[in-house]
Amino acid sequence: MINFSNFLNEEQDPKAVEKVSERLNNMLMTGEEVQYIAVQKKPAINITPDCLVLTNKRIIIFRPKNLGLAMDLEDYIWRDVLSCHLKENIWGSEFTIQTINGAVSKIDFLPKAQARKLYTMAQEQEEIQKEVRRQRDLEEKRAAAGRLVVSGPMGQSQTGADQQKQQDDPAVVLQKLKTLLDNQLISQEEYDAKKAEVLSRM
Repeated sequence: MINFSNFLNEEQDPKAVEKVSERLNNMLMTGEEVQYIAVQKKPAINITPDCLVLTNKRIIIFRPKNLGLAMDLEDYIWRDVLSCHLKENIWGSEFTIQTINGAVSKIDFLPKAQARKLYTMAQEQEEIQKEVRRQRDLEEKRAAAGRLVVSGPMGQSQTGADQQKQQDDPAVVLQKLKTLLDNQLISQEEYDAKKAEVLSRM
């Protein structure tokens, strides 16, 4: 059960935070924790404000419709968020989310104190996700490098059929055998037997 009073530090509308908290109770994933709730404050009528929720796993935007009787949800998992931007205007701030797929979502008329807090927390998550993506890229590059044999003129990469052809090349096989012999991984007798076998196939 979320204690919504914990999210009223920057003068958020208590009714809006309570309503969002009730919805969040049924939709949080295992291990997911709400970190911040920001509430839109329109300059004129602010009966059904939009709310933006940051958790340790995602960004959720609640957009009430039909006078608050229904609600649209936008949900962005942190690993899919490329960047978050803050723009301060006369009547509050605009918070923008851009995903790695190019989707963009905005929530405007956020009180400046709430928007700044959102932005700071989002920047921290962005740094975490950049490091996660960097590690994933490194792992993919390592895995790709493990499937390549670099040889031939000017260090050309060879894969698949080229690699098989190279493995079947008697000169390459003999060189490998000689290396094994030099490193005392096979005996002279084993070397001579394998060498004779390779030469017989030529």
